Amino acid sequence: MDLSIVIPLYNEEESLPELTDWIVRVMDKNNFSYEIIFIDDGSSDNSWEVIQRLKQKYPTIRAFRFRRNYGKAAGLFVGFQKARGDVIITMDADLQDSPDEIPELFRMIKEQDYDLVSGWKKKRYDPWLSKNLPSKLFNFTARVVSGLRLHDFNCGLKAYKRKVAKAVELYGDMHRYIPILAKNAGFKKIGEKVVQHRPRKYGKSKFGASRFVHGFLDLLSLTFLSKFSKRPMHFFGFLGMLSFLLGLIILADLSYQKIFMDVYKITERPLFYLGVLSVVVGAQFFLTGFLGDMIVRNSPIRNDYEIDEELE
Repeated sequence: MDLSIVIPLYNEEESLPELTDWIVRVMDKNNFSYEIIFIDDGSSDNSWEVIQRLKQKYPTIRAFRFRRNYGKAAGLFVGFQKARGDVIITMDADLQDSPDEIPELFRMIKEQDYDLVSGWKKKRYDPWLSKNLPSKLFNFTARVVSGLRLHDFNCGLKAYKRKVAKAVELYGDMHRYIPILAKNAGFKKIGEKVVQHRPRKYGKSKFGASRFVHGFLDLLSLTFLSKFSKRPMHFFGFLGMLSFLLGLIILADLSYQKIFMDVYKITERPLFYLGVLSVVVGAQFFLTGFLGDMIVRNSPIRNDYEIDEELE
């Protein structure tokens, strides 16, 4: 099978028929063998009934329904696990992503050998203050932290090699950082393509301003986990060593002043308490790193290294 098109959705009953018809036209025009995978993320409208009707019209549709709303990352993760195509395309269900972009995304994966191609909505039709400006700040931060020179990390329209999608484990709101997760998994050829962004035709956005706050927090978590999840002592031990040495230097200087310079009331000076606090905090950081290393050493995922190819 050439393509698996994975579409997570939540309350998109109005857009689903038009989107499906559009995808089928593009697939037939390009003679792709394909499947359309809908992941209904606990919709409260008639989205699931619409999908059932579409399934009768188009046998290439496969659909999975969550019992409740888990979020986009969960929908994508299940879609990736169920997908059978050589190339996996993800897109949103709100008609703001154009299926006409799919053939070129497929070509970039198959002919240019990209591992992942992310869409870039260069011209957006979202409100400037509530979406465009926060999105630009978010993407700038993600570029600086990750080292990936992508303009639009959060674009729903992406293409993946099958092995990339299967290797990426999504949870929480980590769908925003799929390119970073793929990079951390060892996939190096990650590119982007300018794609058309269309105004929303039906309904309203499911995402509020809080997603940007959550996004920055998730980025910090992802950065830490990618660098130190298997060696926490490198992080906590380093901080502990700096704090402990700072405290020792302060206390040593105060001790010298008291013994050799006859300086009294050392324990009443703020610097004394700073030195004691630094020593205690340093010891706690070091202990945290030690406990983290003990946990990793006994974890079943400590050696979960992915073998890409084999010769025997």
